[in-house]
Amino acid sequence: MRMYDRPNPKDSHRKPNPNKRRKWLIATFVVILGIGGIVYSLADRYLIRHVEVVVADDNASATSSSANDTSTVAAEVNATSDDWNYSSDDMQVNIEKVQTGSGADQITYYVADVQMTDASSLKSALADNSFGTNITENTSEIAAANNAIFAINGDYYGFRSDGVIIRNGTVYRDDPVRDAMALFADGTMKTYNETEVSSSELLAEGATNTLSFGPILIQDGEIVSDFSSVKIDNNFGNRSIQDANPRTAIGMIAPNHYVFVVVDGRQDDSRGMTLAELADVMKGLGATEAYNLDGGGSSTMYFMGRVVNNPLGRNQERGVSDILYLKEGQ
Repeated sequence: MRMYDRPNPKDSHRKPNPNKRRKWLIATFVVILGIGGIVYSLADRYLIRHVEVVVADDNASATSSSANDTSTVAAEVNATSDDWNYSSDDMQVNIEKVQTGSGADQITYYVADVQMTDASSLKSALADNSFGTNITENTSEIAAANNAIFAINGDYYGFRSDGVIIRNGTVYRDDPVRDAMALFADGTMKTYNETEVSSSELLAEGATNTLSFGPILIQDGEIVSDFSSVKIDNNFGNRSIQDANPRTAIGMIAPNHYVFVVVDGRQDDSRGMTLAELADVMKGLGATEAYNLDGGGSSTMYFMGRVVNNPLGRNQERGVSDILYLKEGQ
C-alpha cells in the first residue's frame, strides 16, 4: 500500500518571515527610487526649464497686437512689401519658393536673399527673452515679440550644454567643442573651429553673434568636401543628420548680403536634403561662407507675420530656443 505524505498541522500556523518581507520591501523601494531618479534626470535634462540669464527686453514698449507690428514699422520707414518681398532704404528681402525633382525625389525649399545697409539689422533673439536650457517658443512667436520682418530658427543652443554662445555682443556660454559660425559688426560672416579661436578674440574682431551647430558647408568659397562623419551632439534621442532631412542654413554672398535657405522634409512633396545637396545649393546661390543650422522639426522661415514653409510637414512649428531675425532700426 502506497503511503502519501500528509501536511504537518503545524505548517499552517507558521508566521511569515519578517526579515524576508523587510528585504523585499527595501528592494522594491530601491528599484522605485532608481526608476524615479532616472525619470527625474531625463526630465531635468530635457523638460524642466533652467533659466540662467534673463535678458533685458528691448521691446517692452511694443504693442501686444504683434500681427500688425511689422506693417506699422514698414509704414514708419516708408517700406513696401508683399507676401514674398520687402524693400526699404535699409534692407531688401526677396523670398523664392523652389521645387526640384518629382515623386519621392521631390524637394521643396525656400530661399531668402537679404541685402542690408547696416549689419545691425541682423539680430538674434532668445525664447522667452531668457538664456538657459529647455526654454522654448515657436520661431514665429519669438519673431513677432521682436517685431521681426524676417526670421529663421537658430542653433537650438538650449538642447546642449556646450559650445561658444555669443548673442548680440554678450558671451553666454564658453565651452568650445565644434565648428561654428560668427556674424560681425562689419556685415561679414566667418566659419571657424571653436577650439582654435577664443571668444575674446572673436569679440575683439567685432563678433556680434555666434551659432554653434554645424557643419560648415562652404568656407573661403569652397564646399567642405566630406560630410560623411558629421557629429553635432551626443544627446539622448539625437537623430543622424547625414540623410535627407529638413534643413536651415545661412550663407554670406558679400558683406551685408546674405542668403537664408529653409528646406522642408519628411513629407510627401519634399524629402529634404542631404548636407552635400544643401552645400551645392548654397554654392549655386553664390555663398562664399555657409553654415548648417538646426534642422528637422525646427526648420522654420518667418516673414511679415506668417510662417512661409511647412514645418513638421503639417504646418506645425516646433519650439526652439533662439532665432536670427531682421528688424528695422535699433
